[in-house]
Amino acid sequence: MEKGIKKVLITVDEINNKVKELGEQISKDYQNKDLLVVGILKGSVVFLSDLVRNISQPLLIDFMDVSSYGASTHTSGVVRILKDLETDLVGKDVLIVEDIVDTGLTLSYLKENLLSRNPASLKICSFLDKPERRKADIMPDYCGFEIPDEFVVGYGLDFAEKYRNLPYIAVLKEEMYS
Repeated sequence: MEKGIKKVLITVDEINNKVKELGEQISKDYQNKDLLVVGILKGSVVFLSDLVRNISQPLLIDFMDVSSYGASTHTSGVVRILKDLETDLVGKDVLIVEDIVDTGLTLSYLKENLLSRNPASLKICSFLDKPERRKADIMPDYCGFEIPDEFVVGYGLDFAEKYRNLPYIAVLKEEMYS
């Protein structure tokens, strides 16, 4: 096991099965719609890549980079848009793809920001959900896994930009981030 990893929380097989299931559901829900998948950098890239390969409907992809954490393990509550979308949202069916919903503060801000751009619809797909930590009234419309309040890495999620390349979700040893 990788240095700093306490335990594997979600295996590669569990991830693959869930991503396929999500892709099938999204394909059904967005049949004959003008789907724009918006990946939130950097954490969603691995999930988004696998997810879109499991969506059978035509789609567009764009990215946003937002930050409320910096190098910390706790949100500052101040959301900054580091990279905005290049695609006009008017009339598009927008699906935000996020790695994890934690406090929900960043995602709540992002949802309001994107709704102000007049999409036809806007939904959220999150790979992980940590409802115990929620501070904003927001829930993903599509969710891979609900997890306990532990610091996780892998499959796109990082600690200080490391561990994103792990093919599974793991709990990080506390001494690594405390």
